[in-house]
Amino acid sequence: MINFAEQKLFKMKHLKQSAFLIASVMMLASCIDKNRKGTHEQSEKTESISKKYWPNGARLVISVSMQFETGGQPEGAESPFSGTPLPKGQPDLAAESWYRYGANEGIYRMLDLWKKYNIKVTSHVVGTAAEKYPEIARAIANGGHEIAAHGLAWDNQWNKNYTDELHFVKDGVDAVEKITGQKALGYNCNWLRRSPNTLKVLQELGFLYHIDDLSHDEPVITKVNGKNFVVIPYTLRNNDIVNIEGKHWSPDQFLTQLKFEFDRLYEEGASKRRMMSISFHDRIGGTPAMVHAMEEFIRYTKERQGVVFMRKDDIAKMVMNDPATPVDNSEEKYNN
Repeated sequence: MINFAEQKLFKMKHLKQSAFLIASVMMLASCIDKNRKGTHEQSEKTESISKKYWPNGARLVISVSMQFETGGQPEGAESPFSGTPLPKGQPDLAAESWYRYGANEGIYRMLDLWKKYNIKVTSHVVGTAAEKYPEIARAIANGGHEIAAHGLAWDNQWNKNYTDELHFVKDGVDAVEKITGQKALGYNCNWLRRSPNTLKVLQELGFLYHIDDLSHDEPVITKVNGKNFVVIPYTLRNNDIVNIEGKHWSPDQFLTQLKFEFDRLYEEGASKRRMMSISFHDRIGGTPAMVHAMEEFIRYTKERQGVVFMRKDDIAKMVMNDPATPVDNSEEKYNN
């Protein structure tokens, strides 16, 4: 017969075995749950990575405009000295020297930066600037950058009739093409101020896109005479002439603006097509501090995956016939 002590020992042993068995089952269930959760999270992550909104698989496309305008400015053009204009006919030597900085220093400093990081930009070139400094226009083209049009000179287009505007745009394109060998496919008006005829003029001259539009954070298609014409978004937010020269921001403020814009667009890029535009002008963006700020920003973007710097003509060609590109005919009444 089993005595009381033996019965007690048997029960304790049985309880320990049961507790061990329960603990083992719970641990196994926990491992299965964690494995399922991890697999689910990995599946969501893989799905997020595999779902792309750009034809090239990018999560965010960044495009830099480098305006080459030195020598194309009219008498009395805006400058740091514009507040006290000199009498008409009196040369403003200080202002002229400020503009020459873009040709002497600014463009070359920016070209060195783009080369260092193998970034290709779009340079909107004023026709008379290229004629005055042909070696700079050729240096931009030889660096693999896009030569886009920016008019024959600094002049309004909004007040020109169709014929005059067409000749103005064509003369600028021809002047730059003769020097660089590149025929412009993209256009930027003086201060974005288009006429109701501008897009029809551009289409007639064989242009693919324009940038004088602030209404989107991604490229869109608009119909001009029933045919597709690409609108590549421009920026006043990430623009040196507006914020550095116009608002007297410091380069570190400009860098913060770029980072904030980038962070938000990159986040949105997980669920929709997003593009970031940046605008530099030869005499402003090409200063040492601004180039330093831009280099800091480039390094910042390299910490994220799926970020691609592109020329605007390459963007336009990529999205032109992509069915995912939105169509915006807000200006239809002007484009027919």
